[in-house]
Amino acid sequence: MSDGEEDLSKKYTLRTAPFDARFPNQNQTKNCWQNYCDYFRCINAKGEDFKPCRQFKMTYHSLCPNEWISRWDDQRESGTFPAVLDE
Repeated sequence: MSDGEEDLSKKYTLRTAPFDARFPNQNQTKNCWQNYCDYFRCINAKGEDFKPCRQFKMTYHSLCPNEWISRWDDQRESGTFPAVLDE
């Protein structure tokens, strides 16, 4: 390993979503959706500085395709998102 690769491995820690017994199947689409919704419900209820909300964000960023995330973000901004996130 070169010095540059060692520096990057110290700087970044790669993680994937942990196992969630609610979603035991290979298809993780529902897991992606649920964690996206849970993240925004969490920050709406507790605020963006509430650290446990970060777990939802890390999980949906790990599982969801970027195109879905950007589309859902656009839908939230325009008020057409199909889920209620204000509870």
